[in-house]
Amino acid sequence: MSDLLNTRDGGRAEAAHPAHPAGPRPRIPDCPLARTVEAVGPWWTLEILHEVFDGHTRFSSIRRNLATPADVLTERIAGLVARDLLAHEDGASSPDDPVYRPTGRGRALRPLILVMAAWGNHRLAPEERSLLLVDAATGVEADPVVVDRLTGRHLDTADFVFARGPRASELIAARYPEIQERR
Repeated sequence: MSDLLNTRDGGRAEAAHPAHPAGPRPRIPDCPLARTVEAVGPWWTLEILHEVFDGHTRFSSIRRNLATPADVLTERIAGLVARDLLAHEDGASSPDDPVYRPTGRGRALRPLILVMAAWGNHRLAPEERSLLLVDAATGVEADPVVVDRLTGRHLDTADFVFARGPRASELIAARYPEIQERR
């Protein structure tokens, strides 16, 4: 499959991002949200990563927990390896039951999974929750929030807004202001 697209004037141009097999290309290719959705891809990406983060790193364990046919899971894991989210752990597994570990890029998705799980529990009464994030040492339930690494301030307030970056496309620049850093 070619990474070329037809342009409006009938010519051909290089694609900014190859089309993802799971769906259409993003409307604004340089949008960080679109890049994240493209990297994550289908819903099962987060399910497989969740299994690996929980210590279920053997193919057989992932397959059993997700009740996924072997050929389907093999194809899905191959996609995660190709997108640099998982890696085959050499020497730790047999060819019949490989072991996978998250790559740095894959590990970077764990906070997203934790926040998504907390959001899924958000409206449920404590007795209705089927899965909790807890401190392994104390058993106390955690409440993940997104904070600024530098200041520790919560980011889910109106005090934090999106602003265009130095390489913003025309579509991004048209929607978001340029906000200069003040010290």
